[in-house]
Amino acid sequence: MPQLFNADTGEPLGEISDAQLEFLVAQLEEEHAEDQDYYLNADLLETWREQGADPALLDLFQQAMAGREDLSIRWSR
Repeated sequence: MPQLFNADTGEPLGEISDAQLEFLVAQLEEEHAEDQDYYLNADLLETWREQGADPALLDLFQQAMAGREDLSIRWSR
C-alpha cells in the first residue's frame, strides 16, 4: 500500500489505498513523471470535500495539517 509522509519533516502520515493514490495523482500537478511530492492547502481540501472526495483521505490530511493552512506531502510504496 502507498505510504504518505510529511515532505518537510519525513514524518509518516499513514497508509492510503491505491484508489486514494490514483485520486491524488489525478488531482494534483506533477512537475515531472517521477514526481511524488504534492502541496496541499485548506482551500483545496474543502474543494475536494465539496466534490465528494474520499472522507477518510480528507480526514487524514486534516489531521496531518493540525491547524496549519498548508502541507507538503510525498508518497512511496
